[in-house]
Amino acid sequence: MDKFDNLILDILKFNARRSVSDIARDVNLSRSAVTARIKRLESDGQILGYHATLARDQQKPEMICAYLALKFDTSNSLQRCESHAQFIYQLDGVKSCRAISGETDMMLYVEVPSMAKMSELHEALYSIPELKHLTTHTILTEFFDISGC
Repeated sequence: MDKFDNLILDILKFNARRSVSDIARDVNLSRSAVTARIKRLESDGQILGYHATLARDQQKPEMICAYLALKFDTSNSLQRCESHAQFIYQLDGVKSCRAISGETDMMLYVEVPSMAKMSELHEALYSIPELKHLTTHTILTEFFDISGC
């Protein structure tokens, strides 16, 4: 991978429908060179697919989306995370639960229909005796999500 491959990947991540001609002009390469590079990136597994970002269904209520950072009061945080994952899995609104490195032990991604439901979720999480600290990071605007994680 060189700087041209990285530029092409950046362009495709932002808009996978850009024409080869537009990409070629932006990275200052010929159309045939860009086409060959894209094919190679696909065959090498650097590009796994192309996705459409869909507008939210107009019939659905707007959800409140947030990341919740949990810190436990324990010496073995991974074991503590595993022991609480089953409980957290059953809570309404929790879409993902991951043990992570750093100051935070566990990161949750949640979607709830109201602040009242967010408050209920907080109360349920605070019922975990070892929970030392909970920080909520509310999502204000989503520009794109291509994580696949």
